[in-house]
Amino acid sequence: MGGRWLIGAVLATVLLIPAPARAHEGHAHKIMGTISSIDGDNWTVKTTDGKTVKVVLNGKTTLTRAKVKLNTGAVKVGDRVVVEGTEAKATITAKTIQLGEVVSAKK
Repeated sequence: MGGRWLIGAVLATVLLIPAPARAHEGHAHKIMGTISSIDGDNWTVKTTDGKTVKVVLNGKTTLTRAKVKLNTGAVKVGDRVVVEGTEAKATITAKTIQLGEVVSAKK
């Protein structure tokens, strides 16, 4: 019975630690949001929960919309994106960026 109490106490302690404190850098992260600024290969994305995330593109970043590869010139502020990459120092280095599909206006 003492062992169960100890396990319960450890689990309760882990759950009380805020999620950002448990997060660690260097592994894959995925964010969804809207591009709020573009400065060359440095973007700012406002996530669906209202946070702002810095995203850096490099030569290995792939950019697609509906499985079609694009260049960065096809991207504009306000585009919806899903970014996957590694995080270091509160910045995500993008491995892949998927742009939301353009919805045509019905007439």
